[in-house]
Amino acid sequence: MVDRPNSPSFRDVAVNFHPYTNARKHEDKGAMVIREGKGIHVYDDAGKEYIEGLAGLWSVAVGFGEDRLIEAARAQMAKLPYYHSFAHKSHEPSIELSERLLAMAPGKMSKVFYTSSGSEANDTAIKLVWYYNNALGRPEKKKIIGRIKGYHGITIASGSLTGLPYNHKDFDLPIKNILHTACPHHWRFGWEGESEEEFASRLAGELEQMILSEGPETVAAFIGEPVMGAGGVITPPKSYWQKIQTVCRKYDVLIIADEVINGFGRTGQLWGSTTYGIEPDMVVCSKQLTSSYMPLAALLFSDKIYQAVADNTAKIGTFGHGYTASGHPVATAVALENLKIIEERDLVGNAARMGERLQTGLRRFADHPLVGEVRGIGLIGCIELVADKAGKHPFDPVGAVGTYCYERCQEHGLIIRNLGDQMAFCPPMIIDETGIDKLLERFGRALDETESWAGSQHLAAE
Repeated sequence: MVDRPNSPSFRDVAVNFHPYTNARKHEDKGAMVIREGKGIHVYDDAGKEYIEGLAGLWSVAVGFGEDRLIEAARAQMAKLPYYHSFAHKSHEPSIELSERLLAMAPGKMSKVFYTSSGSEANDTAIKLVWYYNNALGRPEKKKIIGRIKGYHGITIASGSLTGLPYNHKDFDLPIKNILHTACPHHWRFGWEGESEEEFASRLAGELEQMILSEGPETVAAFIGEPVMGAGGVITPPKSYWQKIQTVCRKYDVLIIADEVINGFGRTGQLWGSTTYGIEPDMVVCSKQLTSSYMPLAALLFSDKIYQAVADNTAKIGTFGHGYTASGHPVATAVALENLKIIEERDLVGNAARMGERLQTGLRRFADHPLVGEVRGIGLIGCIELVADKAGKHPFDPVGAVGTYCYERCQEHGLIIRNLGDQMAFCPPMIIDETGIDKLLERFGRALDETESWAGSQHLAAE
């Protein structure tokens, strides 16, 4: 440890166990302690300024330090700081937010159920699918299909939906009734000479074969992010979602749209489902719902599902599921104000306009020796670093080059995220042209330094 014994970084190592962190490495490296944020910037405890190029964790739509959200929380705290939603209880912020969400939702949603995180919301979606099919007298129709590289959270159930190895390894996941079909990454998994539409047709065919092999009477739902986030910002190939939906409808398989990262404007439209023509039976949203100023997530579902579930609650006597903080009044009040800001300031339009500038700027790195692919849409993007451009071969070990690039970005005042050797970008939706240009310039410097370092390390292809 280089920090003094009474520093926040030193104290953190002594007491905190961090998510998505190598604990032994953290003991040596210590914590970057973020002390404050304003707009698109955050500041560490030494006062250094960073562009927050991942909006926290894909989530701070309106930027840091937004006075209206602070006041919304304060006012609701003063009026009703907490109340539950069990046993017929409610409060105005959750009612108004549900009305607003249903009015703006993709597809035809009927009801809203609140949780504190996307993981809990996806966990609830699984339970609701199972409950729904039991209510319909279909006890065998329980299997849910996710995708390799999909990300849906980290509870036992939602972590099973996630299709990333490190979320399963040594956690004894996935659980029963969770399956994974192919990842829709054309650049990485398309066959030589295979067009995007041909690739999409092949993946839809593989999904259909999985359903037939398992038995359509046992397959209940398909879940997917419109644009995959933590799996590497993977945009779907042309016609993919149309073909996937056709298969699902053929076999009465519910479609769950995980909009936790995509929702509220990230793709340049209000929903990723809108961007890609998805008509879901369930929608999960979180993150940008409150700009992560308060923990809140929502599961929206159709009237078809509601009617069957409601009948079953009458039969049983209750719906035996819920959380202490479901529909928390402070969180829902903040969400309402956050959605008003997104609408009033046309942040969805700004995401489209600045997204075009970001995507154009990122694609200027396509000819760089380390860059295999540049992908993204709106204000979400990714640059994948490879050892061999022509062969698309990753570095060995995977992640070393990405970590070095990530650290060089931080040295130059830019926080992004490396997903292995995939460099992810997702700045706050308030970002302007100057912010985009500075982000790109800082990344470019870090990328060039990474090239020099990788050459000096003689890193080879995997």
